[in-house]
Amino acid sequence: MRKLSLKNVTAALVVAVSFALPAAAQEPSGPILFTNVNVFDGVNADLIKNANVVVTGNKITSVSTEPLAVAGGMVIDGGGRTLMPGLTDCHWHNMAAYMGADVFTAGLGRLNLVAADGAEKTLMRGFTSVRDPGGPVFELKEAIDEGLFPGPRIYAAGAMISQTSGHADFRRPIDIPQSYSRDLTPLEVAASVSIADGRAQVMQRVRENLMRGAAFIKLMGGGGVASPSDPLDVSQYTVGEIEAAVEVAENWGTYVTVHSYSAKAIQNAIRGGVRNVEHGQMIDKETAKLMQKTDTSVCLQPFYDDEDAVPFPPGSFQQGKYHEMISGTDTAFELAKKYDLLFGFGTDTQGMPALVERQGAMLAKLTRYFKPWEVLKIATSQNYQIFKRSGPRDPYPGENGVVREGAYADLLLVDGNPLENIDLIADPHKNFVLIMKDGKIYKNTLN
Repeated sequence: MRKLSLKNVTAALVVAVSFALPAAAQEPSGPILFTNVNVFDGVNADLIKNANVVVTGNKITSVSTEPLAVAGGMVIDGGGRTLMPGLTDCHWHNMAAYMGADVFTAGLGRLNLVAADGAEKTLMRGFTSVRDPGGPVFELKEAIDEGLFPGPRIYAAGAMISQTSGHADFRRPIDIPQSYSRDLTPLEVAASVSIADGRAQVMQRVRENLMRGAAFIKLMGGGGVASPSDPLDVSQYTVGEIEAAVEVAENWGTYVTVHSYSAKAIQNAIRGGVRNVEHGQMIDKETAKLMQKTDTSVCLQPFYDDEDAVPFPPGSFQQGKYHEMISGTDTAFELAKKYDLLFGFGTDTQGMPALVERQGAMLAKLTRYFKPWEVLKIATSQNYQIFKRSGPRDPYPGENGVVREGAYADLLLVDGNPLENIDLIADPHKNFVLIMKDGKIYKNTLN
């Protein structure tokens, strides 16, 4: 057998480790100048042709069609490609997306390890910011923000707050009844969910999430698809209980969002003072008008009976609820458009790693209702209008989701023009030749 020298062993180890390491941020010593790029600014339908963009530190410091120069920095020739803001997802569960069937049984150690790996993959699909409306994600967020792991910016709600029998109550009927001083369930101990009944319990759970660093609060306001006991049409929490959560959140300068599909549940939540709705697939005209009047935003998902449909067991309670829910998807988007509601794009993919990889493809489906530039606007500057409802609890204060002076440098360089071919975003590994977050380059295939 051929003997390996120490030099050869060292070289082999370096090669092996280099393939195992996560995406490492390139932190240039000076400004970065993008030349010869066509800019989609996140807002307008027309590209800024033949533009030059300067990034200094973690901010965009210049956008111009005039020649620019930087001293001692890096110059990146875009070659006529499209420079645009990083994509965002307004309903993304970091701790559950890649977990597979064990999403509700894994320990916190495995949850965090899988989620850290998933966070890198999310960033490398071009999603530089996500809004997480439920899960024990605070420590992962801190590790990403500190630069320990690559990943997107995370706007986190913390534990999903549910009434008994609500969408996040996964106890079995045999577990009921329990005393008022009951032991917490494993999901509650892990801070994935919080079961709370009555104003006092709701206020306590909201305060706990805020103490952990929540940017906003999420209540389960109506029936859900995956939950085992609640029908889709039911309204959850009384107006008084919702008002209690809203009062605590507003005292901290932030807002409450609700998981709700039905018109009844959404109207109930609005009466309680919520500012945003998750899902909303079963809204009607009356509810859309009320949302418009109260400036209540909604985070919608493109759920259909297509290749990305959730495979619930045939004939199951959950499958029936799923088909009931997706029957309203077209109407929800059409009403949001007709009444000019503030709405965002989210995927809400959980426990299905293969589907997670289609995050960009799911966004591209919105051309069913909108022009490509409008689709990209929804997933950049428009989503950020919802993110910024966190007010002083915003973990990343400053402008984002746009390409303009003073905004955060979260940028994608696309090999082609996604305003003409939206399907480019469905294959990010091929078409996103450069990915930047917070002024740091995580991918660059131009060199």
